[in-house]
Amino acid sequence: MKLNDRFIVHDTGTESIVISTGNTEFSGFFRSNPTASFLVHCLTQETTEEEIVDKMAEKYDAPREVIAKDVEKVLEELKKYGAVDA
Repeated sequence: MKLNDRFIVHDTGTESIVISTGNTEFSGFFRSNPTASFLVHCLTQETTEEEIVDKMAEKYDAPREVIAKDVEKVLEELKKYGAVDA
């Protein structure tokens, strides 16, 4: 999976903003906290949900089950708006 090329990512320093380019059914943007921002940056290259969980588990001190659940939740939201190509 990968971030849909009709969405762009802008970093503000403390968060990432995922913006639709206007060529999508969704018109708007998503703001993300630093953790979700890390996930979004993983999606700038072809990856899998498991690979994202692995990278986040290396970076964050949290139980793998919690990380996996959070990754799934964020991906579901992004997919709902067409921001992720599965």
